[in-house]
Amino acid sequence: MMTISESDSWEISSCSGMKYGQYVEWEKIDPEAAVRYAKILASGHNDLKLMGRSGFWATPHTLRAKAYYHIISGISSNSNMTSHDVYHILTNQLFGEQKISTHPFPEFMEDGEIPRYCLNKAGLNSVKKILLSISKHLPDVSFCPILPALVSLLLHFSEDETQCFNSICCLVNYKDPNKRYIDQTFHTYRASCMTFGDLANIYCRGIRKLIASSHQNLVEFYSDWIMWIFADLPFPYAIRVLDLYLLEGYKVLYRVALALLSLYKTSVASRVARVDDFRQDMKSFVLNVTRHSTVENLLNKAFEIQLPTRQELNYLFSANKDALLQRGIYQKTHLYQTMDLSTFSSGVVTETEMNVVWAWIPERFALFSPRKLFSTNQHGRSLNMFYSHVDGHEPTVLLLKTADEEVCGAFLSSDWSGRKSHVSDGLMFFGTGECFVFTLRPGMERYQRAVVHISGALNQSHPYKGQQSSSLLHLSASNISCPLLGNDCLAGSAQETQYQAVPFSSPSGAQWCMFMGGDEEKLVIGGNGGPALHIQADLMTGHTKHCGMFESPPLCKGLFRIQALEVWGLDNSKEY
Repeated sequence: MMTISESDSWEISSCSGMKYGQYVEWEKIDPEAAVRYAKILASGHNDLKLMGRSGFWATPHTLRAKAYYHIISGISSNSNMTSHDVYHILTNQLFGEQKISTHPFPEFMEDGEIPRYCLNKAGLNSVKKILLSISKHLPDVSFCPILPALVSLLLHFSEDETQCFNSICCLVNYKDPNKRYIDQTFHTYRASCMTFGDLANIYCRGIRKLIASSHQNLVEFYSDWIMWIFADLPFPYAIRVLDLYLLEGYKVLYRVALALLSLYKTSVASRVARVDDFRQDMKSFVLNVTRHSTVENLLNKAFEIQLPTRQELNYLFSANKDALLQRGIYQKTHLYQTMDLSTFSSGVVTETEMNVVWAWIPERFALFSPRKLFSTNQHGRSLNMFYSHVDGHEPTVLLLKTADEEVCGAFLSSDWSGRKSHVSDGLMFFGTGECFVFTLRPGMERYQRAVVHISGALNQSHPYKGQQSSSLLHLSASNISCPLLGNDCLAGSAQETQYQAVPFSSPSGAQWCMFMGGDEEKLVIGGNGGPALHIQADLMTGHTKHCGMFESPPLCKGLFRIQALEVWGLDNSKEY
């Protein structure tokens, strides 16, 4: 890693870039490379993806360079027709006849770091020139810490600075909204970090609990996720990821980062020493990833992860962007505090346990602090009283402590008033696949089906605005149906702020839709084999069984008496 500062000065090379072997007919030296290149040119996008994953053009250097040119030339971008003269005009405007530049690094860089990736002095100077030219040519790019790494990597396989500059402009100006390449503002960068945090919550169980239990900052930890790939990974690993990134866009970065996080969790679990700084420890792990995995094993692990579709990921990304705007966070200077527990008081959980629960919930909701809505210690033991305090709030967290001091609960994505939306002869289930159940004592564990899909009218910009219907499942003797619908989230009936719901749905079929249900006699959370929690109307007793909906074992002793029960919502007040 190389750092440049405001006071840095550097020579401006008079050469146009890093031309490689321009006088050699490489195909005659390595006929196999020529055969492979011909196959690349004749292949469609899906075949190219398979080639990239197998390392088809990994060697020689010139074959990868030609493959990159072919792939980037095929990207539909507003910059496809960028004139080669543009870069020369920009560099003349910026540097003129100067031999030395004292230009500060662009604002979109974070901390002025440029990964060296084996570049020599001329190469590093070229990276700086390209970055400054991008800053002048694309002023809307205000925050993009991965650009220095992308420029450094692409420069290895570009004929000159101009080609590298045009390649980056092509990625920045990519036109398809469903296949992002580069976040260009702090707002979108933070939303990507939150989206990765949501995925990590599902696919890397345990790591969030570990970090939250140590009272370290999860926001800071996940803010580094993309830098694990484009800064910390060794060059042979980073370049293989770049092969796939150019073809598949942002989604492949989620895959690789999740694979790295999974490997890291295994590494931490095998150690005896306590981790004092998870953020730095993760960085060190990635820098030394060769000790833990080959690049082939890392990529295989990444593509074993069954992520939601690209459209569904973009919908979650949009929901996170909206939540940041609602919270007033859209610039780097608008940082938010961690969860405020200064006035926290609970008869069920400790402050540390609440920290863990809040680390488990979706990122857009974890932006806000918890607010107690209902407590049996305060409001009594009545299901009607329970409903009167929680109806109109979405999402909620239910916590209960048994007479045996066991503590468990559930994150419930939908408003409990959804039980009243339709008349049914049987128990009505509703909710979305973001619901999950958990235990806190005697052990901490979270249970949610790992493979989920986000439902909704994804071809609409805001498909759920103006709707207030929850995802419903009616179970009666004569009818079982389960169309999962989107729903708007209201964080309290008397509050104005709305939270865009991301209705994760599970595979079709009634048995996969049994998230939460209630009537005047009981609350039921989870089904398909048995309820994760079944609570009687007097809020005194309940039972729990193995639940297929959440793939959870009994959360406490099968039959239990309730010592205390609480429901928490979100504090969406504007002042923090």
